[in-house]
Amino acid sequence: MRPSLLVLSLALALAPVPASALTADELVAKNVEARGGAEKLRSIKSVHTVGKTRVGGGSDAKTESWAVAPDKYRSEFTLQGLTAVQAYDGKEGWQISPFGGRKDPQKLSEDDAKDLLEAADVTGPLFDYAAKGSKLESLGTEDIDGTDAHKLRVTFKNGDSVVVYLDPDSFLEIRMVNRRMIRGQEQVQTTDLGEYEKVDGIYFPFEVARNQIEKVELNVTIDPKSFAFPGAVTP
Repeated sequence: MRPSLLVLSLALALAPVPASALTADELVAKNVEARGGAEKLRSIKSVHTVGKTRVGGGSDAKTESWAVAPDKYRSEFTLQGLTAVQAYDGKEGWQISPFGGRKDPQKLSEDDAKDLLEAADVTGPLFDYAAKGSKLESLGTEDIDGTDAHKLRVTFKNGDSVVVYLDPDSFLEIRMVNRRMIRGQEQVQTTDLGEYEKVDGIYFPFEVARNQIEKVELNVTIDPKSFAFPGAVTP
């Protein structure tokens, strides 16, 4: 091979692969690396967050959530002395809705608890998606507020799905669009993510939709009874 061709071949071999040419699994690998790495993500056993959400009239509501891998979740929304609760105990969901005039706990249908089960996944839908029984596909790119974001669709075992948009530079999530079948009707929920900060070596979004996260704690001890339907016997 002539020297000029040899130099050209080496240059092409060493050139970075354009992000647009990455496969779905390669994009997931980039995301996992950007978040802190597979070992760090697998070390997460529980997540506790505290934040606030701006509501009408300029008031702030306190938000707090607890998740324990693989399938327990609880969230609270507190405003003017009232606290709404939603929880999933690993088998079924329940809620307390004082703002709707219901102060007694009410069990949720399987459909209505879907978002809680998804929220219980402490590592997110992309990480170890195949082991969770999900399917992955790349949908190319889409402009999100001036950013040419990568689109990945994760389809869960129950047929619901989420489209995850990755920033082309950081490969972190900037938007998630969930599609769930609720009582025979498709419901779509869009969540924008941003303001990432590192917690114990792992990047977490501190801006989630209208919720401003103030604190994230990992692997704290959480009482299993907090996820159980009030009055139920826990093992």
